[in-house]
Amino acid sequence: MSYPVDSKSDGGLQKVEVEGQMEHGYELDEKAHIADYKADAIEAENAEHTMTVLQAVRAYPMASFWAFVMSFTIIMESYDVFLIGNFVALPAFVNKYGIINPATGKLVIATKWQSALQVSGQLGALIGVFLAGPLTSRIGYRYATLTALMLLNVFIFAFYFANSLPVTFVAQLLEGLPWGIFIANAPAYCSEIVPIKLRAPATQMLQMFWAIGSIIVGAVTYRYNNLESADAYKIPIALQWMFPTPLAILVFCAPESPWWLVRKGKFEAAAHAIERLGRRSVVNSKEAVAMMRRTVELEKTEKQPSLLELFKGTDCYRTLIVCGVYAAQNLTGNLIANQAVYFFTQAGVGTNTAFALGLITSALQMIFVMLSWILTSYFGRRSIYLWGSAVNTILLIALGVAGSVAYSTSSQLAQASLGLIVSVLFTLGPAPASWVIIGETSAIRLRPLTTGIGRASYYIIEIPCIFLASYMLNPTGGNLAGKCGYVWGATGLCCLITAYFFLPEMKGRSYREIDILFKRRVPARKWKETEVDVQADE
Repeated sequence: MSYPVDSKSDGGLQKVEVEGQMEHGYELDEKAHIADYKADAIEAENAEHTMTVLQAVRAYPMASFWAFVMSFTIIMESYDVFLIGNFVALPAFVNKYGIINPATGKLVIATKWQSALQVSGQLGALIGVFLAGPLTSRIGYRYATLTALMLLNVFIFAFYFANSLPVTFVAQLLEGLPWGIFIANAPAYCSEIVPIKLRAPATQMLQMFWAIGSIIVGAVTYRYNNLESADAYKIPIALQWMFPTPLAILVFCAPESPWWLVRKGKFEAAAHAIERLGRRSVVNSKEAVAMMRRTVELEKTEKQPSLLELFKGTDCYRTLIVCGVYAAQNLTGNLIANQAVYFFTQAGVGTNTAFALGLITSALQMIFVMLSWILTSYFGRRSIYLWGSAVNTILLIALGVAGSVAYSTSSQLAQASLGLIVSVLFTLGPAPASWVIIGETSAIRLRPLTTGIGRASYYIIEIPCIFLASYMLNPTGGNLAGKCGYVWGATGLCCLITAYFFLPEMKGRSYREIDILFKRRVPARKWKETEVDVQADE
């Protein structure tokens, strides 16, 4: 996505009409060969490499806005995941659906139902992500997301009027279907509509909105947790309706991904979309289309994209990276963050304090995600992911040690504090870096399918982990409290070692360069120092 920059101005953009838009007629010609528009493609790629983050924001302000809008869809899954996690600690919900714990004589949600409710939405989302790839490849990101938003409006009714745990389970499963489409499409769309320097913050907004969803849930449940009536959980459920319709209106107005349009051979439409994403006075849409065509041509085959293709050749390596990064989120402390309130209560903290700590945790997560924008943009994805995972693993083991000492007020506070720190630091390193890696790794033509299958791996790992986490924390199960840190510390260490050997550094790379480096089978640890010639078309 090329634009002229006045290097003598104070980091700003030169206010000139884009030259060359009428000098070349090949960029949008369907019959043109790569040699006809290669010079323009190189010009556009060089422009993206040389621009700064600030210049990229100024050149593509609407791209940043539409990435913000698409990322917002993640709030709905986050809201519901944290809502269910909080319900198992909500007195009114426990009084309605709980059973007596023989050991304490108090009501608790049965372990099997606690786990079932936690996985119900994920089961639906697992189906949704498999639908998302073929659906998006066919009708585009916008219409696939619009379809999911409209379906969500309907499925919330089932959740609101549910009057038993089995009905609640089914309602959550149905809500999960559109979640799967949101989570598969959002990182891909965000990474495709912004220039190279904005890919990190644009995709990391997903983690920020995940944190915002948990903040809203924390505030709502904290407000209503003292109510003894059904309103304590009915009102938080009803608040879900405030998201889908306004978002649907915005998504309808959003431009389609120009990369998706180029893949479909709609070059004029792609140029128009680029002009909507950037400032027309500084964006050379035809050069940007030429750059996209060049990359798409490198990946072009006679076959239509298919799930089977994801596991062939170098695309298999790329798919495994996306799947591994997604799956690792459940193995490095993420479930402690998702069940923060319940973790705090099982660590011995009072109900009101637990909900307050959950809210504080969510607020700190949002702040740390914004800090991660800077770290990932300047230090790279691999570095932040590896160092963040290493620190997280150490803290998880420390949590296990705190849970192993004799029961006391000090040990309770230590467990609660470490649980909070683990939850917060997870959003500074591994979590936000994951979204950037997921958005950058896959081949352009296979991106909707890759992000879908990657998220499916997340749910496939998450579902048994939820049962395990619920069992470990539940007083009628393992009753491990902080000692669960040993388990997640061990799995986190395995993920860290795997990432060290197989996760490449893609900071500052164009999609053409990423394609070439994968085709050359450059070892992950060598990517940073490997140069790719601007003329290379391997």
